[in-house]
Amino acid sequence: HAWSHSFADRKKKKRVNRRLWQIKISAASKENGISYSKLINLLKKNNIDLDRKVLSQIASEEPEVFKKIINSL
Repeated sequence: HAWSHSFADRKKKKRVNRRLWQIKISAASKENGISYSKLINLLKKNNIDLDRKVLSQIASEEPEVFKKIINSL
């Protein structure tokens, strides 16, 4: 019984973290004048392989680097 809950909660934790990363990226991208969906689309089109976890860390800890990433697109 406890194992099934722990399995489900590990899956839930991944969903919650991904949402948190999306919110952080969205807030930082809107400060720089671009929406989250357009940013992710431009990153994919330009073959920039930064996952959401790394992008959210850059956005929160290094806002100038995040701005340079957006300006390079």
